[in-house]
Amino acid sequence: MSGREGGKKKPLKAPKKQSKEMDEDDVAFKQRQKEEQKALEAMKAKASGKGPLGGSGMKKSGKK
Repeated sequence: MSGREGGKKKPLKAPKKQSKEMDEDDVAFKQRQKEEQKALEAMKAKASGKGPLGGSGMKKSGKK
């Protein structure tokens, strides 16, 4: 047993991904996703500012 064989072996390098050109459909899809993400974040911010839903003020006791 030589010392160089022990331990983890390095993985082979993965080939570089080719940069594919995006056509008009891909560009439109990416743009629509960005707009939906912005709308979702805006709705989250708006919803977090409010208190509990359906609050009718003071609670009434069951006694008469």
